[in-house]
Amino acid sequence: MRHLSIAFQTDKPLAAYGALAAAAEGYGFDAVTVYNDMLYQPAWLPLLEMARATQQITLGVAAVNPFTCHPVNIAGNIALIDEASNGRAYLGIARGSWLDFVGVTPQRPVVALREAMTCVRHLLRRDLAPLPGEIFSLAGGDSLRWNIHRPDIPFLLGTWGEQTLRACRDQIDAIKIGGSANPDVIGHFRRMLAGQAETPAAQRKRGAEGQGQKGALRPVDIVIGAVSVVDEDGAAARRLARREVALYLPIVAELDPTVSIDPNLLARLKDAAARYDFAAAAALISDDLLARFAFAGTPAELAAHAEALFAAGAARVEFGTPHGLTPEHGLRLLGEQVLPRLRQ
Repeated sequence: MRHLSIAFQTDKPLAAYGALAAAAEGYGFDAVTVYNDMLYQPAWLPLLEMARATQQITLGVAAVNPFTCHPVNIAGNIALIDEASNGRAYLGIARGSWLDFVGVTPQRPVVALREAMTCVRHLLRRDLAPLPGEIFSLAGGDSLRWNIHRPDIPFLLGTWGEQTLRACRDQIDAIKIGGSANPDVIGHFRRMLAGQAETPAAQRKRGAEGQGQKGALRPVDIVIGAVSVVDEDGAAARRLARREVALYLPIVAELDPTVSIDPNLLARLKDAAARYDFAAAAALISDDLLARFAFAGTPAELAAHAEALFAAGAARVEFGTPHGLTPEHGLRLLGEQVLPRLRQ
């Protein structure tokens, strides 16, 4: 099954989110994702507005980190969004970026991510048993004090790391490859998932946490998404996309083992990004390199790009901001011209 989603940044008036989600649902998107980036609005209230304005579309945050939002708050917030949407929510969790801005340096982030997920699931089940942990633990004897609509809310993990994926494999329903539009990298993640046999120790740990029988690992979907700029003028779309990816491309390029970039070019990109010189960085990004890290071009070109990702094994393709030369026009082109091509 092929799924298509659209993602929104939380920089809008609160009253705008319901209409955006309703439009996405009307066009036929399968899901709406709300970012939870540092210094932008927290995702929860925008998601609540979206839940109230829609009937069928899946809604989720991608992603929240457990270092600035404790698992007990994550559990409570996602439970309320799931209740408001009548069981349409999903929860994305990741290590998070820009934590240094608030002086947070995660200790043992792989262990922390696994324990955070375990803690959230424990709370959603309203399990009264103690939950020991090295970073996140629960004393037991109490839990969330209201009826939870759906204890088994789907989890998505945002990561590029094999170690993190291995640690959280049995907790998640999907993995998000963020900042990428590269079909080649999907095969890399498929091989990682296929090669991760569950160890006896992991089976015992999962059994102790009440997560099913031995060997009953959850199937994991691969979700891929990146900056998207669509316009009838493909060259203009690519010009804007180059500026939009300038900050994160040097970071993601080093994470993607299927992409080879000249070290000198990478150094120049990093230098320009560090100076926030978007024009200089954009001038260094070729069309071929851009296509690895963004959706950019005409509606037909974006549809063809998404088709390549589905053919490589993606279960969901997500079109990220800014969507077009203007957000409104981009959303309209995605809904009226890109989606119909992919639904055929």
